[in-house]
Amino acid sequence: MKLKTLFMGTPDFSVPSLELLASHPAIDLAMVVSMPDRAVGRSHRELKSPEVIEFAKNKNLSFFQTNNINKEHAFLDQLEEKKFDLIIVLAFAQFLGKRILDMPRLGCFNIHTSLLPKYRGAAPIQYALLNGDKESGVSIQKMVKKMDAGDLVHSFPINLSENETGGQLYTRLKFQAALSLNLFIQDILQGELNYSSQDENLVSFAPVLKKEDGFLDFKNSHYDRIHNQIRALDPWPGTYCLLDQKRLKVFSIEKSSKKLKPGEVFTLHQELLVGLLDETIRLKDIQLEGKKRTTDYDLLQGYRGQTLIN
Repeated sequence: MKLKTLFMGTPDFSVPSLELLASHPAIDLAMVVSMPDRAVGRSHRELKSPEVIEFAKNKNLSFFQTNNINKEHAFLDQLEEKKFDLIIVLAFAQFLGKRILDMPRLGCFNIHTSLLPKYRGAAPIQYALLNGDKESGVSIQKMVKKMDAGDLVHSFPINLSENETGGQLYTRLKFQAALSLNLFIQDILQGELNYSSQDENLVSFAPVLKKEDGFLDFKNSHYDRIHNQIRALDPWPGTYCLLDQKRLKVFSIEKSSKKLKPGEVFTLHQELLVGLLDETIRLKDIQLEGKKRTTDYDLLQGYRGQTLIN
């Protein structure tokens, strides 16, 4: 007998896990729930469906879109009649109320891209890199009303490389989430699902990132901080400093043998150098506001302003 399942998710990150459920021989994927279509383009007149909904349409899956699933009382009445075995949640961007959490026979399970209880919240991928962690991973936890606090049923660690970016880790964990979900389903089918409570003493948080989190404070930072900031926030929100009060995006750096004071700026052989607390770095791959992405060499070739970085 197949497990009647409802999936909740929104971005492209959720699609591999949704695809696994849609093709799994032991899963009856009865419903997909996601966020509403959103306006895109300069005029904001064109509507774009979430990637999860695009997949559902292509596979002729039943779906429902809402800004707040908890307020859709008529729809929830219909869901209760379906008597779900499982609800799987991945990057849904909505909290679930008690009515939904109590709905499926086996429970609601959230796939989270950190090794819980570390990095509860919206940006676990980036915070693992920001803090220079050596590993990240995927956790699956039975959902409760408190954010990411439910009992763990699966935890899969992966090693992180020193130069791995947020975008690269995003892609790795997108597919690892689906692989972990497959193992989780196997455990259910074999009756081997084990629950372990999270140690609240080890909890840390990964709140929503803002654009200003990408500001590079050269004067008050060590090399590791700047290096991790640049890779963690690639591709979004990106990192930047100010060059003559214009935003200068910074994509990559390298160490220099030149000795500069923290925050001091120097150009040497058309290289743009900045001092940190412990090192001097070259801003190698950059983009000045209103210009194309380029190297520091090419930027300085045509730059005649006073080189002041804030």
